[in-house]
Amino acid sequence: MELSQRVKEITPSSTLAITAKANELKAAGQDVIGLGAGEPDFNTPQYVIDAAVRSMQEGKTKYTPSGGLPELKDAVIQKFKQDQGLEYSRDEIIVGTGAKHILFTLFQTILDPEDEVIIPTPYWVSYPEQVKLAGGRPVFVDGKEENQFKILPEQLREAVTSKTKAVIINSPSNPTGTLYSREELEALGEAAKAEDLLIVSDEIYEKLIYGDKQHTSIAELSPELKEQTIVVNGVSKSHSMTGWRIGYAAGNRAIVKAMTSLASHSTSNPTTNAQYGAIAAYTQDDGAVETMRQAFSERLNTIYDKLVSIPGITCVKPEGAFYLFPNVEKAASSYKDVDEWVKALLEEENVAVVPGSGFGSPQNVRLSYATSLGQLEEAVARIRRFVEK
Repeated sequence: MELSQRVKEITPSSTLAITAKANELKAAGQDVIGLGAGEPDFNTPQYVIDAAVRSMQEGKTKYTPSGGLPELKDAVIQKFKQDQGLEYSRDEIIVGTGAKHILFTLFQTILDPEDEVIIPTPYWVSYPEQVKLAGGRPVFVDGKEENQFKILPEQLREAVTSKTKAVIINSPSNPTGTLYSREELEALGEAAKAEDLLIVSDEIYEKLIYGDKQHTSIAELSPELKEQTIVVNGVSKSHSMTGWRIGYAAGNRAIVKAMTSLASHSTSNPTTNAQYGAIAAYTQDDGAVETMRQAFSERLNTIYDKLVSIPGITCVKPEGAFYLFPNVEKAASSYKDVDEWVKALLEEENVAVVPGSGFGSPQNVRLSYATSLGQLEEAVARIRRFVEK
C-alpha cells in the first residue's frame, strides 16, 4: 500500500522524538535527565480536576457543539475582555482539541495549494508541517539572534509575494522564550496591514512571562488589526492541562464558521469533560497558575547564569515560556554538527535536549526548564562536564 505524498513529506516532531528516546533509556534503568518536554511539570490545578469529575457525575458525557460549549466560549470571551480589553462574540470563537488542532484546522481552512505563510525562524516544529499538509508553502524569515530572534517589519515586507496569505507571530515564543514588545508589534502590524496579510497570533505561553515584561496581543492594538488577526490560545501551558487538549481561536467570524464546519467532520467536538475543566480554569482561581509561573521564573534565574558560563555556549535570556535556546555551535565544533553533539550528550551524560535543527536553527538546542530545580542544576553540571572534557 502506497502512502500519500503529503504524509511522506512530513518531518517527525523532534521534540516528541527526543522525549521518547529519553523515556526509553529511563525505562532501561539509565539516570536520564530529560529537558525535551514542552509541558509544565505541575499537575493540573485541583479545582479544574474537580470540575471535570463533577461534570461526569452529573451526566455531562455526551456530544457538545462542534465549536465548543457556549459556556466555555463565554469564559473565553470574558478572559479576552479582562486580559486584553478585546470584545468577541460567540460566533467569533472556536474551541478545539488543543491549540495544535486549532492551528491545523485554521491552515486547512485558509490555504489553497501554493499559498504562502510567512514563518519567523526559529519556529515551533509543527508550523511548517501543518502549512505543508494544507497544501501551502512555508516561507521562512530569519529572526536573528542579535535581535533576540525577532523579525523586523522590513523583513516581513521583503518576504511577501502575490501568493502570501498569512504570517505567524508567536509571542512568547517556543523555542526561544522571546517576547515582542507593544512597539515591535505595532510596527509589524503596520507592515501586515499594508500587505493585507492575515496575522496568526499564537499566544499559548501568554501567562508565563518573567521580570517586569508584559504580554501584548497584536489584536488589541487597533480595530483594524483585531479584524485581521486570528488569536490562538489554550489552557495547556497556562493551567498545566497539556493532556486535556483544549485550545481555541478568536477572530473573523467567516473564518471561525468555516473552521467549525471542518471540525465537525474531523473531531465532532472537543472532549466534553475537558471543556468543563477549562470553564473552571477560566472562571476560578486558587493561585496555582501564579505559583507555577513564579517557580519557572526562579528556575530560569538560577540556571541561566550557570549555563552561559559554560565555554562555547551563549544564550539570549528568555522573557517568557519555559525554554532556553542556547547557541552551542562553538561547544560542538569537534562534532559533525549540533545534532551529533546532542546525540553524544545523551549517550555520554544522560542529558536529553532537543536539537535546534527541528526549529530551523541548527546551531542551537532547546532546553526545557519545566522540571525540578535540582534536576536542572544537575543537568547543567553534566553539560559543563561534557563540554569541558
